Amino acid sequence: MTETIAGEVIHVVPPDELDDYDLDPELASLADSRYVLVCRKGGRPSWLERIAAFLRREAIEPVTLVADVAAEEGEEVTASVRETNIAGVYDVLEFESE
Repeated sequence: MTETIAGEVIHVVPPDELDDYDLDPELASLADSRYVLVCRKGGRPSWLERIAAFLRREAIEPVTLVADVAAEEGEEVTASVRETNIAGVYDVLEFESE
């Protein structure tokens, strides 16, 4: 089953640096020679949204995308993804950056 996720990239792990991170073995296998993008689901909130989330004690919802293409930290992305067996990790099928 596919879904569309929009988010702000908060960290990028390029394929040549995967060994530098202590990744879950299943994630490391999925990410082999691909990019791992940690994103804030829903995109970049405004200052008002950040203050409201802080006051309501709502946590940032991170998602991890495994993609064939790179993205820059701070970039807004929209991806058509397929859920994996790892909670919060998605395999990117189509990728758009803004």
